Amino acid sequence: MAKDKFDILGPLMDEIGQELIAIVGGEPNGVFLYVEIGDMWVGPSIFKDEGDVVRYHDSDSEVLSDLLFEAWYAEPEGPNMRWSVMEYVINDGKFDATFKYPEEVNVDVVDSARREAALRARFGDKPVVYPPMPKGAFELKP
Repeated sequence: MAKDKFDILGPLMDEIGQELIAIVGGEPNGVFLYVEIGDMWVGPSIFKDEGDVVRYHDSDSEVLSDLLFEAWYAEPEGPNMRWSVMEYVINDGKFDATFKYPEEVNVDVVDSARREAALRARFGDKPVVYPPMPKGAFELKP
């Protein structure tokens, strides 16, 4: 009998959670993963609620990227069948994943305001702490 997509997605979502825990280290409560994905690319952003602040965790985890692609490809192929945005939260030892689809969000158009809006919806005006810029880096301004 063919596996139901939820038989595939459930364990993948659990593995995504395990990888997030490894990335942030320590207590997993308050982990928030915001992902935009498309054919041949994935853009995960990992945050952790630390009470007074939300901390961004920089990660180039190939394991996480591979798991996200597996979850994306588990969806049926076709117009607007695969999700384009996933918001994944860990609280009280459980994960919750919500999805947005291409008819809701066009991720082919780069827009950093989408991630910022998801952060504000989840954490309000709590300050977000990003790692310092690498030595020798410079910031481009419009």
